[in-house]
Amino acid sequence: MSNSIWLAIGLVLIVEGLGPLIAPNGWRNMVAELSLQPDTHLRRIGGCLVVAGAVIAYCFA
Repeated sequence: MSNSIWLAIGLVLIVEGLGPLIAPNGWRNMVAELSLQPDTHLRRIGGCLVVAGAVIAYCFA
């Protein structure tokens, strides 16, 4: 794999790890709240995150 792919994976892991590292209780409550949401709501959130990530990747590539 390309070095930039590994860099991207590393950055994602850093960002994903900040929530439980800095505020574990808040992170746990957020995950519990997300688990109660209907599937359509979660799909919308996921779609927005994918679009935002694609726009950021396009802008910086």
